[in-house]
Amino acid sequence: MKDTKLAKQRRHKRIRKKISGTEQRPRVSVRKSLKHIHVQIINDVIGHTLVSASTLSKEFSDIKTNKSNLKMATEVGKLIALKATEKGIKSVVFDRGGYKYHGCIKALADSMRENGLNF
Repeated sequence: MKDTKLAKQRRHKRIRKKISGTEQRPRVSVRKSLKHIHVQIINDVIGHTLVSASTLSKEFSDIKTNKSNLKMATEVGKLIALKATEKGIKSVVFDRGGYKYHGCIKALADSMRENGLNF
């Protein structure tokens, strides 16, 4: 257990050294738990969250089953992409937050790409 947590922390630290959000290309930050998926689009220059979405959003309040699966990751990706395009954000930098790029993280990224975000 400690090794996997430590490996995730190392991956996250290595990624954040290289990735930073600007006004032209804000950073998409992903956080995943056993029950929920959270996504934020952040401008790191001024330190503000521009857009956020998660499985806790009011759009998903009627769903009572597990909200941390591929289907929900796809829906959250679609929602964040729609909110971002409403704010005029077209191009972003993807920060997977130390998570491996497969499963829910890959489904989220693919859904964001399909719905108009470039990264």
